[in-house]
Amino acid sequence: MATMMAPVEQREVLRCDFCQLVQFRTASNSCRKCKKPLDVVEAKPTPPALTLVPPPAAAESEGLQVSKAVRDLRRVRNLSQRQLATRMNVPRTYISKIENGKAMPTLGSLERLARALQVDISALLRDAKSRHSNEASLLMNDPFLAEIAGFCAKLDPVQKSIFLNHVRELASGRRRIA
Repeated sequence: MATMMAPVEQREVLRCDFCQLVQFRTASNSCRKCKKPLDVVEAKPTPPALTLVPPPAAAESEGLQVSKAVRDLRRVRNLSQRQLATRMNVPRTYISKIENGKAMPTLGSLERLARALQVDISALLRDAKSRHSNEASLLMNDPFLAEIAGFCAKLDPVQKSIFLNHVRELASGRRRIA
């Protein structure tokens, strides 16, 4: 007696373009692993639309630059990201995300950040140009520094370098033997 086999239905075998899984076509026509559609319909190419993109320098100067302010102020204070994070009682990665522009701090975090950096919140919200001009004006209030700045403007690059090296030696407490 011979046994008859039932006819096996033909099923289409496909490879998913996204996860590369080889599988039978499903009723939903989506991949079993990544759930993406198995039939990717190629879109007709459309000509690129003309858009005006502002130059990078203009884009950076627009809007709030909290990330630049945090990085600049942290470096001026000679703090590592870990030290700043400890002062704020947050993970170091949070400070990194703020500095890289991947996270925007809440108002509460801005307040703690300003306290940790020993500045006013407005210092974090100002653009870089006004922040630097404000710092320069504070430095120029010192009559000695204002007098030195007048002389430094007249120096050539080599003389400026020599002068700055002398100032660094004085600031570090080392004595220079002539």
